[in-house]
Amino acid sequence: MGPLRGVKVLEMAGIGPGPFCAMLLADLGATVIRVERPDGPPGDRRDVVMRGRRSLALDLKNPKAVEAVLRLAEQSDVLIEGFRPGVMERLGLGPEAVRGRNPRLIYGRMTGWGQDGPMAKLAGHDINYIALTGALHAMGRAGEPPAPPLNLVGDYGGGGMLLAMGIMAALVERGTSGEGQVVDAAMVDGAALLMAPIFGMKARGRWGSARGANFLDGAASFYDSYACACGGYVAVGPIEPQFFAEMLARMGLDAAAFEDRMSPSRWPAHKSILAEAFRARTRDEWAAVFADSDGCVAPILSMEEAPSHPHNAARGTFVERDGAVQPAPAPRFSRTPGAIGAPPALKGEHSRQVLAEFGFAPEEIEALAPAASPR
Repeated sequence: MGPLRGVKVLEMAGIGPGPFCAMLLADLGATVIRVERPDGPPGDRRDVVMRGRRSLALDLKNPKAVEAVLRLAEQSDVLIEGFRPGVMERLGLGPEAVRGRNPRLIYGRMTGWGQDGPMAKLAGHDINYIALTGALHAMGRAGEPPAPPLNLVGDYGGGGMLLAMGIMAALVERGTSGEGQVVDAAMVDGAALLMAPIFGMKARGRWGSARGANFLDGAASFYDSYACACGGYVAVGPIEPQFFAEMLARMGLDAAAFEDRMSPSRWPAHKSILAEAFRARTRDEWAAVFADSDGCVAPILSMEEAPSHPHNAARGTFVERDGAVQPAPAPRFSRTPGAIGAPPALKGEHSRQVLAEFGFAPEEIEALAPAASPR
């Protein structure tokens, strides 16, 4: 019943940001068919990112399978692919071929470097894409190598989410023009876009190039993590003066010791005071101290702990489905809420069902999916 109910999506199976984008669309109500190669691993019910869609296994080396995808596209609203530039064209499934059959279709392309440019056809991963945008250089401690932020900035924030936003914008525009279009989502572009606030601060002289020397990268006493007596950590972020004052009051610290708190020259001394204070209690003791406070101090939880935190539990931020604890769909809608749909599919599990729904004759289904069991 999500806001994308009625939108039909073809997902050409890939890894990383493409499947993440497809998950987002499925969570919001889109009907998503994942087109997969028949060989390789069979799939896993616990593979959270694969939730909410059905699997159709087709051998795209077979011209009849390529024609089948074109027929599916005729009845679809969106196609997502995440191959290197030129691969879909060589398969006979490039934008011109697909949109020639369905001019209303939104053709979403997910790559690292984009569809053009001198590096467009080169291999890469999240860490490479964020390296070229200035993002990776800015992350980490002073005097240490840049610290990879998992693969959240390139693959998922700058990749999958960017593609999902582009697809939805194109769907809105289609409502006016009646025409589809190609969405070129590149992780290097998305990672750069996520850096817009930091580039803005740099342009205003409020951000320096040195790593670990700015107020949001762990240099400031009021924006960092601190070790506790138990070996756990707390995250500290009272940037505003009233919140910083609240933190000090809860900790029983003298505000006079923190004069000129915005001056970088004072940060090392201030951090020393705070570090000593936080080491005096356990993480959970500090969590209790700040449980109802604007002091902007929070316990740093593990992936095992996060789902059971009272706030996350109250909002249902995490759910357990199909043997896996996983994040719930987001954002939330007052009238058309999203939901987790079908469990992650096994490869080819729905081949016959999908082909039948799209109008393929029994003999065509048998030729395209002879090994698939009826579903």
